[in-house]
Amino acid sequence: MKQNHPKRVRDLVDGVLLLDKPVGFSSNDALIKAKRVLNAKKAGHTGTLDPFATGLLPLCFGEATKFSQDLLEADKTYDTTVHLGQTTDTGDTEGLVVESHPVDVTVEQIEAVLARFRGPIAQVPPMYSALKRDGKPLYEYARAGITLEREARNVIIHKLELISYEAPFLKLSVKCSKGTYIRVLGQDIGEALGCGAHLNALRRTQVGPLTIEGMLTLDALVVHPDPLSLLAPVDALLASFPAVQLTAELAKRFLQGQRLALGKDVESLPGPLPAEQGRVRVYLDDKLLGTGQLGEYSILAPERLIATAHT
Repeated sequence: MKQNHPKRVRDLVDGVLLLDKPVGFSSNDALIKAKRVLNAKKAGHTGTLDPFATGLLPLCFGEATKFSQDLLEADKTYDTTVHLGQTTDTGDTEGLVVESHPVDVTVEQIEAVLARFRGPIAQVPPMYSALKRDGKPLYEYARAGITLEREARNVIIHKLELISYEAPFLKLSVKCSKGTYIRVLGQDIGEALGCGAHLNALRRTQVGPLTIEGMLTLDALVVHPDPLSLLAPVDALLASFPAVQLTAELAKRFLQGQRLALGKDVESLPGPLPAEQGRVRVYLDDKLLGTGQLGEYSILAPERLIATAHT
């Protein structure tokens, strides 16, 4: 006789977990495990890391998921090791070696090539990627031996620095715009050096304003007696935006979706208004109400609101 097990009741958990993703886990695998440990009802991650990569994977829970798009759009920073002299079909250490060449390059040659990749560049997305064509990710075509034409995409390499070079391994630090494939960058550098290359290791160290400070592993999360205490507050995602403090009456109207003319109420506000127009995080006392756009004449327009906020 089939038994009906009661459905697990998930908790309303709000916050941000700065996870150090381990090798061998997909970003989604890591998210599912953390969500299970925290018994969270709603969760999402903020930009995929390849299974062979490690490092900072911010996980958003509950109300924090409303602001995860900002991290998807944010610049990222990586430390990577490029293996010169070997190309693989995936562009990383998980693939099969398809070409091997002798490595006879100097630090001066490497520095000259790196200079060519700084600033705006065009990249062709790899076949082994999650980009979709006709509803199917490219990696499924690649595994079936099919190579499709891909359009080059414009990205920006803000920083590309040589950390060390001990042939055939080239260690680099990279800060780049969203949508940059470090695997492709490694391959293109190897091609420019005339010997080919693939990524041997990749570690993400920063996403927008979030850094590896306070990052923890899945193992540490699992064994912690109070894992919820490890979550950073929702506004950890918004640290780069200036803050606006409202009075209780203005906060009530803000949460109702009303635009506020703060210029005429500036004397009664708990704090000064930011000097610049643009996106702001909005508070009543220390409680985050959401985000808004501060425009001309100090007009504050609500943007994304925290459902659990109350006045």
